[in-house]
Amino acid sequence: MLPIDPHADLGRRAWIPCPRCRDERGCADCGSGRNCRDHWRYLLSNTGSVLHVQCPRCAYLWDHESHFGAGGRPASLD
Repeated sequence: MLPIDPHADLGRRAWIPCPRCRDERGCADCGSGRNCRDHWRYLLSNTGSVLHVQCPRCAYLWDHESHFGAGGRPASLD
């Protein structure tokens, strides 16, 4: 198991499923899209819409494409 990244900050979190341990399965909050107090990930950094995250439970590191901001601004309605 990898150690937790030394730059991990408890104040920077992401609520996305871990592709390795899938610890959020069966959680009512996670299943309904709410931010759960137990199943968060360390948000280490981001590059554009790609999040660099680590699971505090299994220490897995991965990149997650959030699609946040993808597609640019909507066309004007003039």
